[in-house]
Amino acid sequence: MAGSLEGRVALVTGASRGIGRAIARSFAERGATVVAAARSDNARAVVDELVAAGQRALAASMDVTDATSVTNTVADTLDRFGRIDVLVNNAGITRDQLALRMKRDDWDAVLSTNLTAAFTCAQAVLKPMIKQRSGRIINITSVVGQAGNAGQANYAASKAGLIGFVKSVALEVASRGITANVVAPGLIETEMTRAMTTESHDEWASRIPLRRLGTPADVASAVCFLASDEASYITGQVLAVNGGMYT
Repeated sequence: MAGSLEGRVALVTGASRGIGRAIARSFAERGATVVAAARSDNARAVVDELVAAGQRALAASMDVTDATSVTNTVADTLDRFGRIDVLVNNAGITRDQLALRMKRDDWDAVLSTNLTAAFTCAQAVLKPMIKQRSGRIINITSVVGQAGNAGQANYAASKAGLIGFVKSVALEVASRGITANVVAPGLIETEMTRAMTTESHDEWASRIPLRRLGTPADVASAVCFLASDEASYITGQVLAVNGGMYT
């Protein structure tokens, strides 16, 4: 099967909803064992759904901003499955405000969750991946990290930082058979965008050459490709999933 992930063990952060949930589903459908991580027990619903469908999944209560929580989750995954083949850094938050008015706490919270946590998770999985001499690290950034967006200086900085981080890690671990890449979604149909007015929704869609918002499944397909053997010669790259709104 093209794009098969049979036998792989994948850790997905922010897996309880939206893009993370779609990634967890797509991985499981392609045969991977999915460790769906989220705060508290928030990933339980998606894991129950996957297990009911006969797929392999485990819910992990993990706070990506807590290094101990991350370390414990990785250790537990290794104890249970003996390996980690894929890390998807998807967890993220927003705290929007104009830069002039932005509170330092809101800057720090977004950078901590969106950027520093990706470093923490990547560092935790790199040792077992290096030992295996194989692995995939995939960060979910955003078109905002490439183009910027008024009122989102903290979010844009964190997402742009993920790109530089991945490009550097890709160079460091390529000789060990590990790839590191970024998927950069555009405007995606999620709980946040569903809260838009119809007028606002249509206005945004009109700016996209494909004339529609993306879906979480669109992003998940790109992530699955980068996690598969078909992408074994791709590293340090940004794969845009934005309908052509930024090139």
